[in-house]
Amino acid sequence: MDPSTLGALILLIATVVLLVIGTPIAIAVGGATALAMLAIFTPEQVALTTSQRMFTGINSFPLLAIPFFVLAGVIMNNGGIATRLIDAARVLVGRMPGSLAQANVAANAMFGAVSGSAVAAAAAVGSTMAPQQKREGYDPRFAAAVNIASAPAGMLIPPSNVLIVYSLVSSTSVAALFVGGYLPGMLWALACMVVVHLYARKRPELKVTEKVSFGVAVMTLLKAIPALLMIVIVIGGILAGIFTPTEAAVIAVLYSLALAFVYRSVTLKQLPAIFLEATRTTSIVVFLIGVSTAMAWMMSFARVPVIISDLILGVSENQIVVLFLIAIALLIIGTFMDATPAILIFTPIFLPIAIEMGMHPIHFGLFMTFAVCVGVITPPVGTVLFVGARIGKVSMESVLRPLIPFFIALALLLLLVLYVPALSTWLPSLLGLM
Repeated sequence: MDPSTLGALILLIATVVLLVIGTPIAIAVGGATALAMLAIFTPEQVALTTSQRMFTGINSFPLLAIPFFVLAGVIMNNGGIATRLIDAARVLVGRMPGSLAQANVAANAMFGAVSGSAVAAAAAVGSTMAPQQKREGYDPRFAAAVNIASAPAGMLIPPSNVLIVYSLVSSTSVAALFVGGYLPGMLWALACMVVVHLYARKRPELKVTEKVSFGVAVMTLLKAIPALLMIVIVIGGILAGIFTPTEAAVIAVLYSLALAFVYRSVTLKQLPAIFLEATRTTSIVVFLIGVSTAMAWMMSFARVPVIISDLILGVSENQIVVLFLIAIALLIIGTFMDATPAILIFTPIFLPIAIEMGMHPIHFGLFMTFAVCVGVITPPVGTVLFVGARIGKVSMESVLRPLIPFFIALALLLLLVLYVPALSTWLPSLLGLM
């Protein structure tokens, strides 16, 4: 057997086996890559090549934006921001059927946008909303499903670490991706709100949030504006050319720190613990990027992209069919791989095929991000699924059934994002970014 073919087989089998037995994703990716390389190279060459590829993968100035955005998100998470955003969400959607669940969706979208983390949104918003929904008669499993399904909207609404990773792999504009993410992200939240509305119509006993006075509503929204203003500052500064995305991330940290101190929700004594939490999260992300870069190189060496391309194009050369097959593949990939390594490993494989089919890299990036975001709420490796179930105090198995309507709505929306390019490219084109 050809060495490269043998390496590809070992890479595939080892990755699947390691993930099935519950190995952490980063270890599974790195271990499978090392085993595949050992079938072709000497141990010394494996050690040298792996270390070089991992260093190359993380040795990037734009990549510095990720740890700073992570730190800003942790500060926001500990700085009392979630409570203010939840209150604002309740004012905005409080008169809708299923108002508490609707507020959960809106709060997740807003908090996910300012923190850039679906897991942080699910934890911060869910821990506040779940007890309230239980008191008002919501099925805890459905309440957890709402929180889980809506949390990834913030991974599409900028600033988004996943979009930063895609921009590095594909050499596309971060600004264009950020702006293009608004419509898909808001549509994600809207799809969840539609599902909640249909659920609430069958449950008339669910209370609508008590109407608040105009003055109280205005004050509540004003308290949330400083947190939401971070999005305006970060995105506005990037679009105006005042600072780069990496510099914008630093601005986000300074702004979130100032906000936390103004709200008096973070003290100097808490900062070391906040920095430690951000460091742990960043270490995981950076290690994932490093080992994923090594795996991507190994896959390229073993001609995996060419093999997959030939397989897909061998089925059909029709644009609609080919893109649909890529969508199915990404949904399957998302079930056992986290968003960041999925973007790093499979962008070099699927992007050339998509471009050949006439798809713009910005459009493909947002479609791919949408697809892998679905993966974070699906078993067996869905990180948001695990966190949301734990926060909602329900088993992961029990929450899957109420998640099905959300899966259906998001799958249909994924096809809409795939086949209607304007949803991803209209805003960037309008602002002259592409």
